[in-house]
Amino acid sequence: MSLPEVLLWNQLGGKPMGVKFRKQHPVGDFVLDFYCAAKRIGIEIDGIAHDMGNRALHDSRRDAWLRREDIEVLRVPAMDVLSDVAACAELLVRYCADSPPPTRLRRATSPSGGGS
Repeated sequence: MSLPEVLLWNQLGGKPMGVKFRKQHPVGDFVLDFYCAAKRIGIEIDGIAHDMGNRALHDSRRDAWLRREDIEVLRVPAMDVLSDVAACAELLVRYCADSPPPTRLRRATSPSGGGS
């Protein structure tokens, strides 16, 4: 884990507001920096390497694959984490806490039934 990831994990690792996060969570051929399984939200901390070469194209394809798997991806610049880790953690926790359940879960539990 990079320094920003370690700093953020120190904030997210204790189930803040009852939201559980996993670190370095594998999904398919990928590993998400952080993952909130209850809401199917992946969090990626993007350092300078994400601006180099064909990395942006790789990230775009990766995000598209994850969306097809019904996983929302949040990308956070590493500099934002380093400048105020507590504020970043609070925003991420609140976002995950306030997000509706994943699309598949909403269909399966809707009053009209459905699901797959």
